[in-house]
Amino acid sequence: MTVHWCGTGLSTAPGLRRLIENGQDIVVWNRTIEKAQAVVGDLTDQIEAFDPDALKQRLQPGDVVVSMLPADWHVPLAKMCIDAHAHFVSSSYISPEMQALHRDAEIVGVALVNEVGLDPGIDHLMAHHLVADYRASPSYHQGNHISFISYCGGIPKHPNSFRYKFSWSPVGVLKALRSPSKSIRAYSELEVHQPWDAMHDYSAPLPVPETFEVYPNRDSLPFIAQYHFDPGWTIKEFVRGTLRLNGWAEAWSDIFTEVGQADDARLKELSDQLWAANAYEENEPDRVVLCVSLLAEKQGVPVYHKTYVLDAWGDMRGSAMARLVSVPVSLAVEAVLLHEIGAGVHPAPNDLRLVQRWMAEVDRMSQHLQIVDHL
Repeated sequence: MTVHWCGTGLSTAPGLRRLIENGQDIVVWNRTIEKAQAVVGDLTDQIEAFDPDALKQRLQPGDVVVSMLPADWHVPLAKMCIDAHAHFVSSSYISPEMQALHRDAEIVGVALVNEVGLDPGIDHLMAHHLVADYRASPSYHQGNHISFISYCGGIPKHPNSFRYKFSWSPVGVLKALRSPSKSIRAYSELEVHQPWDAMHDYSAPLPVPETFEVYPNRDSLPFIAQYHFDPGWTIKEFVRGTLRLNGWAEAWSDIFTEVGQADDARLKELSDQLWAANAYEENEPDRVVLCVSLLAEKQGVPVYHKTYVLDAWGDMRGSAMARLVSVPVSLAVEAVLLHEIGAGVHPAPNDLRLVQRWMAEVDRMSQHLQIVDHL
């Protein structure tokens, strides 16, 4: 079976190279052949200019298409895979249009796997592990009150005055600041239209405790079911959010003011200014911090409280973000080829055998990975 890896952007190299080095038959498709050659040209000459018609002609039943392209390519490529009886993998969130392909994929027996990057991806694995661990613990009780938090952020390893640096165009980050979020706080649904209105401090249980600024993003509520919370559980808090360096909100206060009012032209201008002033230098290390925590309380007293905490930074293997996004994608490709993920549309797996195997690989990619028991 052949893996057709589409896109060789900044977050793709480690996972792509891992598959090639492990002997997988790979065809690399990229808009610019020269850029793909710079990423994996030392390992393969199977590099083609990305052309959906050419890809369609090459695609065989049982092959896998990996889309590391912009999100608007995912659904067309997934539909192409269904028609060809091939599989599909991406690191992106499952859109309603992607979810709508579930039955068609089941009928022809192909897997359309998404949400297998860092966030979403590794955070899902951590959540599944903690929920299963809690269910198996002597502290488990249907009447406990449950709090769940998941905070992830890419931040500079060496902080700057702006408290953030960009690996690519800032437009995406700026547009995300316009997106409302839904979460649960103090037993009630919380909808926030401006992320900075819900900003608060969070102390991460790293070997040297460190305080960050965090805020909810997107809609957290569908993940209650995805993480297999029992419908009868009383949920005190449930939030998936973004993590930033301490001082980020103050450094960005002028940006917040402008983002809410700027048109697309001004947003592009602002993006260019931020890119010029705050882009990563060549070989400058980035950093990723991810914390996923589950707390159960009985009559206000904690009876279970564990946090999965990850800290990784750029090193001789490349950026932390690239490792933690693309290597899980490569693991998903292998799982699909081994028929370990069934037909239909799926996020990162909840099968504990896969969770443990993938997390062992995440451990090798990180400088620190630990489950902290707070009790």
